[in-house]
Amino acid sequence: MSRPAKTTDRRRYNRALRRRGSLTVRFDPSMQWEAIPSGRRGRQKAYSDAAIQACLT
Repeated sequence: MSRPAKTTDRRRYNRALRRRGSLTVRFDPSMQWEAIPSGRRGRQKAYSDAAIQACLT
């Protein structure tokens, strides 16, 4: 991965940062992340269906 060119034009740099945007992700702290044991034979699920769906969204 190459490094971006170093800039000295602060106004241009700040405009580029604003254009880049922002993304905030918040998770519900009460959501159950770990799956409930099914009681069946074989490997158990590691994560709940809700946790997987939240990550895929």
